[in-house]
Amino acid sequence: MKYLHTMLRISDKESSLNFFVNALGLREVRTIDVEEGRFSLIFLAAEGNEESQIELTHNWDGCLLYTSPSPRAQRGS
Repeated sequence: MKYLHTMLRISDKESSLNFFVNALGLREVRTIDVEEGRFSLIFLAAEGNEESQIELTHNWDGCLLYTSPSPRAQRGS
């Protein structure tokens, strides 16, 4: 299976990077800090496969945790 880009929202930057880098062996390709939006984008890839990246999105003020799907998601729209 080949993917081009996957985004995951994370709440704990340090532990997430520890998992993806130390446990899974990915490496950090680049980081973009967006001060006005108060978030960071961290791009990770497997060695030798930099075109297939995982993007970790970290909101500096925490992220919203959803307790139940929205009514639109339940309807499938």
